[in-house]
Amino acid sequence: MSCHSVLFNNVGYLEPIRESYRTDTSIQWVKVHRLADYVYFNHSIHVSKGVGCSTCHGSVDQMPLMFQANSLLMEWCLNCHRNTEMALRPLDKVYDMSWKPAANQAEIGKELQKERNIRSTIELTSCSTCHR
Repeated sequence: MSCHSVLFNNVGYLEPIRESYRTDTSIQWVKVHRLADYVYFNHSIHVSKGVGCSTCHGSVDQMPLMFQANSLLMEWCLNCHRNTEMALRPLDKVYDMSWKPAANQAEIGKELQKERNIRSTIELTSCSTCHR
């Protein structure tokens, strides 16, 4: 409830979530962001390296109902894995939905790549990185 205690906290369609919270009972989860079963994805490695939530999920703070903002198809992921410097942000901005890359993001990102030991493009685009 951390987000929805502030965002869209009075809308009727979120009552099932509030009820679940009040009664400590699970709700049926509707998966919005779908990846193929053969795709391995780990949120924690992306977050710990400085890839923000909104990079993949869009501005969820502006979505009354969650929707898939990006395709999440292989080419979309590969574009990011080929240009990681453009997605990296300060670690204290990972959850900041309003963060925008600086004009010199490529330069800043290259420094963050070094600091955070981001793997090479060859490693990040190897089939076995995501297909296991």
